[in-house]
Amino acid sequence: MADAIVNLALEQLLQITAQKKKEEVRLVGDVKNEVQKLRRNLKAIQAVLLDAEEKQVKDQAVRHWLDQLKDTSYDMEDVLDEWNTEIMRLQVEGDLEDAPAPKQKVTSFFPCSCFGIKQVVLRRDIALKIKELNEKLDIIAKEKDRYSFKETSTETFERVRTTSLVDVAEIYGRESEKNSLVSKLLDERNEEQKNLSVISLVGLGGIGKTTLAQLAYNNDKVMSHFDIKIWVCVSDPFNEIRVAKAIIEGLKCPTNDFVELESLFKCIRQSITGKKFLLILDDVWSEDYNKWEPFYHCLKNGSYGSKVLITTRNERVASIMGSIVLIIMEQLPQEECWLLFKRLAFFGRPSMECEKLEKIGREIVAKCKGLLLAAKTIGSLLRFKRTRDE
Repeated sequence: MADAIVNLALEQLLQITAQKKKEEVRLVGDVKNEVQKLRRNLKAIQAVLLDAEEKQVKDQAVRHWLDQLKDTSYDMEDVLDEWNTEIMRLQVEGDLEDAPAPKQKVTSFFPCSCFGIKQVVLRRDIALKIKELNEKLDIIAKEKDRYSFKETSTETFERVRTTSLVDVAEIYGRESEKNSLVSKLLDERNEEQKNLSVISLVGLGGIGKTTLAQLAYNNDKVMSHFDIKIWVCVSDPFNEIRVAKAIIEGLKCPTNDFVELESLFKCIRQSITGKKFLLILDDVWSEDYNKWEPFYHCLKNGSYGSKVLITTRNERVASIMGSIVLIIMEQLPQEECWLLFKRLAFFGRPSMECEKLEKIGREIVAKCKGLLLAAKTIGSLLRFKRTRDE
């Protein structure tokens, strides 16, 4: 579970680092350096977590070290909730000009409101709390050396490839969002782009963008509306040749082992001519328009009403790819999050045991703050924990 917490934190830090290249964020004190130290410490801890999780079963000291890591993470969440509340207060008082109100709280290390605010004056007391929490994490990072953990390389990490396959019976919530998205995919009125419309699903990692795209992709009305449907997991980095080949594979046309983009694009253009297609580009990260532009010009050759649906964590990506419809994914309602968690964590348990664990289970779900992946991951991990203490 510690591994899931640290990975989520690093994902959020990665997004913030990318945003800071474009946004000027002014913070009280030396918080910018504290953020960099957080990232370094988390990376160092991440490298040994797999070994630590294994050793904690027999080594009580290691178990205590992991507990300290988790406690510090939860304390940091409380401080950042306070930070988010303070930003909202300043907005109400008019101290923040041209700053959109934060839509939601974020369960990891930084509030999403930072992304849209060009100048934020952070109250000194909150900045000091962040520094104190980082000092705790610094100690935890140094203490890991005493346990002689084996490091696992993080450089070879590769994101999980997604597919269009989904078991609708196992999906909780998102019914209204699914209906809205299906309606937009089927709608051919008032098209701003004559031949190709781009729709974007935007939201935090783990909030359910891919799941919503899968539900729409497998919808009966969508399946009968389009002549061709193609699913491509883009991920990071954006490899043009791999993506082009994946599209061709979805089109079921021979490539003759093409290696040049020019040949691949010609094949795509010829295959979609006169056909209405739906292309899903899942998990897009790249903000480089030059990578997307040749795909756009190639795909415009499809029939009127063709659609491209992308999922991304970054609104800038949606803008760069020329989205005419932007759908911001909101957090899953807590009760729906609970139903998913309950199905996984309580699987195969006697009803009496479930009743005893429900209160703490709901407290754990509250910590997930509406993130579908968090509820699913933690619920799966807790399936094999038999007692409340575990």
